[in-house]
Amino acid sequence: MAASKATASGTAASKPAAKSGASGTAVTKTTAPGKAASKTVASRTAAAKTTAPGGAASKTTAPGKAPTKTGAPGTAATKTTAPRTPPTKTPPTESHTALVRRARRIDRELAEIYPYAHPELDFENSFQLLVATVLSAQTTDLRVNQTTPALFAKYPTPEDLAVANPEEVEEILRPTGFFRAKTRSVIGLSKALSEEFGGEVPGRLEDLVKLPGVGRKTAFVVLGNYFGRPGITVDTHFQRLVHRWRWTAEKDPDKIEAAIGGLFPKADWTMLSHHVIFHGRRICHARKPACGACPIAPLCPAYGEGETDPEKAKKLLKYEKGGFPGQRLNPPQAYLDAGGIPAPPLGAG
Repeated sequence: MAASKATASGTAASKPAAKSGASGTAVTKTTAPGKAASKTVASRTAAAKTTAPGGAASKTTAPGKAPTKTGAPGTAATKTTAPRTPPTKTPPTESHTALVRRARRIDRELAEIYPYAHPELDFENSFQLLVATVLSAQTTDLRVNQTTPALFAKYPTPEDLAVANPEEVEEILRPTGFFRAKTRSVIGLSKALSEEFGGEVPGRLEDLVKLPGVGRKTAFVVLGNYFGRPGITVDTHFQRLVHRWRWTAEKDPDKIEAAIGGLFPKADWTMLSHHVIFHGRRICHARKPACGACPIAPLCPAYGEGETDPEKAKKLLKYEKGGFPGQRLNPPQAYLDAGGIPAPPLGAG
């Protein structure tokens, strides 16, 4: 047999170097044939913590760098923290057919909760509805309803408002906010109605959107609620809720209108808008939705964004003209406890 210490041609001598490790265990540093010595350079690498089989762990910490946790020899196991995402009840791969079914089921539920859902603006004719809808931008329907009686008492027709003194109109509209811009819009649309349509509000979308201050949302309110022509009203409540329900990811109002229109029969569009807007004003609020008092919570992918405790949630319910939450068989106890009453039919009260 050869001696225990031998030097072969082309082979480097095995040179053990004892290094004191943890708990009295020595760590052996070996230079293998044909390989560079295993060496940690503090200035170039992050701290590595490696556990060798049967040996003590050697831990080197490089200045200014976070330690990297390494598992088995030769395998880097980097520990990362993935961002937390809220749980969802809707699979990300939901088919279009499944989405249509879920969306229509939500609308059926809302129809039971708000059977008398309607535009909450006071009006007696198409001109008043058109003007009131223009004034409702960036304010509440309640504020508009408090303002329009004085406006229509002084200017009952488009011809009257078309020749009104802007400063007098501004003073009446001041409580609605943005009163100067709104004054220009209502006087401008009144002039257009007088000069181009004989003082009558047109019943076509393409004519309505040409009027000053009138966009598709305003036009569909008038068409759907006065002329009986279906349309989807994409206001801030509608946008918020269809996003929470994951009916669409579109942000542009026109694209939202097209996407939601593809989920429902055209005949349902006007009432769908009322159902969604009623729900957004009373339960599914922007800042803190009352999830714990929401009757469609089992169908909502965004459940948990708001207050889930039933007792706390029912204190968030809001009451507006027309009652809340509407007549419904077996209404949730939270509604009854909060004083919910059936809504009167459209035009009553």
